[in-house]
Amino acid sequence: MAFKTLDDIGGDLTGKVVLVRVDLNMPMADGAVTDLTRAEAVAPTILELADKGAKVLLLAHFGRPKGARNSTMSLSMVQGAVEEVLGREVMFIPELAGPVAAQAIDILRPGDVGLLENTRFWPGEEANDIELARSIAVNADLYVNDAFSAAHRAHASTHALAQLLPAYAGRSMEAELKALDAALGNPEKPVAAVVGGAKVSTKLAVLEHLVGRVQHLIIGGGMANTFLAARGVDVGKSLCEHDLAAKAEAIMDAADASGCIVHLPYDVVVAKEFAANPASLRTCNVHEVAADEMILDVGPQATVALGDVLKTCRTLVWNGPLGAFEIPPFDTATVALARTAAALSKEGSLVSVAGGGDTVAALNHAGVAGDFSYVSTAGGAFLEWMEGRELPGVAALTA
Repeated sequence: MAFKTLDDIGGDLTGKVVLVRVDLNMPMADGAVTDLTRAEAVAPTILELADKGAKVLLLAHFGRPKGARNSTMSLSMVQGAVEEVLGREVMFIPELAGPVAAQAIDILRPGDVGLLENTRFWPGEEANDIELARSIAVNADLYVNDAFSAAHRAHASTHALAQLLPAYAGRSMEAELKALDAALGNPEKPVAAVVGGAKVSTKLAVLEHLVGRVQHLIIGGGMANTFLAARGVDVGKSLCEHDLAAKAEAIMDAADASGCIVHLPYDVVVAKEFAANPASLRTCNVHEVAADEMILDVGPQATVALGDVLKTCRTLVWNGPLGAFEIPPFDTATVALARTAAALSKEGSLVSVAGGGDTVAALNHAGVAGDFSYVSTAGGAFLEWMEGRELPGVAALTA
């Protein structure tokens, strides 16, 4: 995967205007940002460019204003949080282009940072309108994309701008693309993939793509119930998409044809009610699930066996929990396997790449997010990458 990074920007940046697409779509409560993760992820790129004397202009979206101004979705709401993370003042610019933006850019000194208004206030953003992109680009010299989480959208700020200005990947984007290439692009084999979550229907394309790319496919969560049912197992009251049995069979057939081993739990943790530490909690063989019971986690024997599988692998891609990890004790299998993967990663025998909101939450819950080789905070973009789809924002950097 060939793309230019900040290392490829030649010449003196002093006074140059650099547009940097970032993700500042951060959670808010009572008018304050509650999680600075996304701002922290892009800070190295912003500070590196500013310290080289560039005028750094931040492009970002916030919420879904649907092409109209909305004061509750103004990026002025996150200005203070960005200043806190960067440790320097940020000028808020209430426009995206035009004379107001041009005047503000003239005021900025080399090394200063400006925050342009929410890109989605303009209908041309989500329409990938080249004219909107031109009106933004006219004020700039270079374009940097540091928002992998928005790279699956062909928008003016993620795609069209990259056609108009010299385009580069920021440090966060660079790290993400290198990690993803190591995980599925050009991985060390054997490769294992853990795919969990509630429904097969949301990850059909992921599963269909992975069976031809990995040697071990570990299926957990409610998704595993659909595959078990397709194999004739009575899963009782468990969450199960019985209408997708044929699809599950087709995926398992494709796996067999490509030499991929599909791992399903053979012992499970069940209960009659979905609640913390229920009285009806028990562990049993998958063939012993009663009609009034639900499968809520992978059992201990299967969890140990899955850990042994990871010990034979060199690369791991993980998306989704193995059980209903939000409620104890149905977090047990996810935590145990995550800790095994983390230990293997720390000792250098496994390259582990994980992504998706539930996955990040599960790894944080297990206390091992920092020990994985790479953890992506991107949701939709990470999932589309796992589906093997081209991401417009990435393709624009490699063109």
